[in-house]
Amino acid sequence: MIDMKYIREHADEVRKNCNARNITTDVDALLKLDELRLARLQEVETLRKERNEVAAVMQTAAAEERSPLIERGKELKQLIAVKEAELVEVEEPWARLLATIPNRTHPDAPIGANDTQNVEVRKNGKPRKIATPLDHVTLAERHGLIDFARGAKVAGAKFYFLRGKLAILEQALIRYGIDFALKEGFEMLTTPDVAKEEILVAKGFLPRGPEKQVYYLDGENLALVGTSEVPVLGFHKDETLGEEELPKKYVAFSHCFRTEAGAYGRESYGLYRVHQFSKVELFAFSLPEQSESLHQQFLRLEEDFWQSLEIPFRVVDCCTGDLGGSDYRRYDLEAWMFGKGEKGGWGEVTSTSDCGDYQARGLGIQYAMNNGKKGYVHTLNGTVVATPRAMIAIIENGQQEDGSIRIPSVLVPYCGFELLAP
Repeated sequence: MIDMKYIREHADEVRKNCNARNITTDVDALLKLDELRLARLQEVETLRKERNEVAAVMQTAAAEERSPLIERGKELKQLIAVKEAELVEVEEPWARLLATIPNRTHPDAPIGANDTQNVEVRKNGKPRKIATPLDHVTLAERHGLIDFARGAKVAGAKFYFLRGKLAILEQALIRYGIDFALKEGFEMLTTPDVAKEEILVAKGFLPRGPEKQVYYLDGENLALVGTSEVPVLGFHKDETLGEEELPKKYVAFSHCFRTEAGAYGRESYGLYRVHQFSKVELFAFSLPEQSESLHQQFLRLEEDFWQSLEIPFRVVDCCTGDLGGSDYRRYDLEAWMFGKGEKGGWGEVTSTSDCGDYQARGLGIQYAMNNGKKGYVHTLNGTVVATPRAMIAIIENGQQEDGSIRIPSVLVPYCGFELLAP
């Protein structure tokens, strides 16, 4: 969450930032709730202070003086219960409204309404010239590599079975992605596939509502995670990390589950937008002064990974209207996909975000300097590989005129073959 003190002192800037990021919320209503919350909090604290003072006097009071003190103690207990209930009444809507306020935006992030206004930073490689390119759905079904029909029969639309060599290739991508990050000094984590709602909210999800992106477990305060970023973020919840420990860099594997509510009007062909997938994710906790350079390191690692796959890609600087609620700044990598649109196009395959202290503030994750200074850590995340879109890019860019599908040479030692299909 964003610092409430900042909102009080910079309300106009917060309103402008919400508008730039296409966020509909009521900053004025939040400020009114905050004022009421502070007043009620003061009332509770005043009564608690008096209760403590009465208790202290009781310890040394003479017998004849104890009766009125006991009565006042009872009165205070009842008053505190009433005022605490009144505080809860205002704190719950205050917290819900505060969660709708997005993170501050990096001053160099482009201004724009949606992803069509993201700014291209650079390109790597050029799409091959193929006389009649096919999309991955046609190629995979032709060679028996994906079964969408049986996936839908078993689990519903947008679920799938990977078959034969493509199932092996997915595991090769995962292992290669993990090794790639380990060489950069990241510590490996495997994470729970579920998380509590408080962790999801701190990440920047607003999980309940008509366009919720997560699957809830019925009767539990748990949801299936849409990315391992969520459980890794919660790994250091309520902890204070020493200056010498930072930055902490993790690479995590998890299965990911997303409802994709409200997403079907957007591009969703084949594996591009599905309900379940596997992902290797980078995450870091850092000192504030480390986060910007770390963000560039994450971007460089993602570019190196995709360059090693010999897939044409471009880097885009995401505009304000395309930033997630927790993003301070985000870069996306978009790979070339022959099946995207009528003539092919760029499709997002990874992203990397600097979230500042937005996420850590909500979970109480702090740093402590050797000089005694304390504050909230900054958090960063980045994708090494999300397997469905990586497989799209490999299949479509690897298709040959003879009908075979050549895979990147770096993956051959991990899977034991050079072609997905003869």
